[in-house]
Amino acid sequence: MRRLAILLLPWLPGVFAAPRTSTTYLVYIGTHALGTGSPGIFAYRFAPASGEVRSIGLVKQMANPFFLAVDPGRKYLYAGTIIDGRTPDSVTSFAIDRSNGALRLLNSVSSRGTSACYLVADHTGKMLMVADYADGKVAAFSLHRDGRIGETGGLVQHHGSSVNPERQSSSHPHAVVLSPDNRFAFVPDLGLDQIRIYRIDPVNARLTENDPPFAKVNPGSGPRHMAFAPDGKFAYVVNELQSTVTVFAYDAARGSLAAQQTVSTLPPGYEGKNTAAEIEIDEAGLFVYASNRGHDSIVVFSIDQTTGMITPVAYVPSGGREPWSFKIDPTGGYLLAANKETHNVVIFRLDPKTGLPKPTGKSIDVPSPVCIQFVPAL
Repeated sequence: MRRLAILLLPWLPGVFAAPRTSTTYLVYIGTHALGTGSPGIFAYRFAPASGEVRSIGLVKQMANPFFLAVDPGRKYLYAGTIIDGRTPDSVTSFAIDRSNGALRLLNSVSSRGTSACYLVADHTGKMLMVADYADGKVAAFSLHRDGRIGETGGLVQHHGSSVNPERQSSSHPHAVVLSPDNRFAFVPDLGLDQIRIYRIDPVNARLTENDPPFAKVNPGSGPRHMAFAPDGKFAYVVNELQSTVTVFAYDAARGSLAAQQTVSTLPPGYEGKNTAAEIEIDEAGLFVYASNRGHDSIVVFSIDQTTGMITPVAYVPSGGREPWSFKIDPTGGYLLAANKETHNVVIFRLDPKTGLPKPTGKSIDVPSPVCIQFVPAL
């Protein structure tokens, strides 16, 4: 009965104890507006001790920086662009000035496709991997010590389709997620209903198909993003098309995933249109969060610490329309939700005991936000 009583939380500001930290962070927000283009990358200064956020402004003007990634040393920012899904796009490297948030252009290279929808640097900072949604490719680039993007070391092409004729007529890689030990890369492919698995070679920037080469989700699910539990025993995949989360047991030795459970991201009885988008796990490994575009909410699941399975505990309004993504801050005390259609990023405080996001009453006005990254400020 307690779980049912908090299934849908109202949009009411609330107060929890602020995280005790003197560190401030730079918050970089990537933007994307199909058809009209977006102005570029915006930056803000965020103080977790108070929850205050201050605008730095537009720090880099560029067309549709759809996804942002940072290197392990938090010195460099990488941006992938999507113009229209047909025009060749690029991946660009910037040096971060952590004193004021400024970005200095280092170099830009072809992404080897037309839809660079996800980027990640490996844990050694030697390799950058890019998922290309429209072309069904995953590219791996070498990274120089000075942050510049080097040559393409590996390029893999996915083939196939699944049961949804409108969205799954071909391959659509939507993310590249690294295993905790930096040995494997996992690629949720929305078009194939598979999570493709690769062994990575950061020194040579290469990808090699794993054995087993993939894990499956239910037909028509459309896997989008993925997150590992802090202990590395389980992985969680958010499925865009069927608005679900699939729980996998993870075998770190083999790099394999075994499906355990699939749960809806939507409350019982909801019949409107929806696509699920982002997924994250809190630093304690107690809660899984996922976003709903349509229902416009952040769903909170509790995690069984023995089985890894999840139970929904709340559906919290995102404070806008189309929460394309969200990000938990490095202190674990806040969640920032990027609502693309209402051009705002809403700041929630996370209750460490219940895991529930509570609106602070603070938000950021930014055009078409789709990606958030934190970098410690100086």
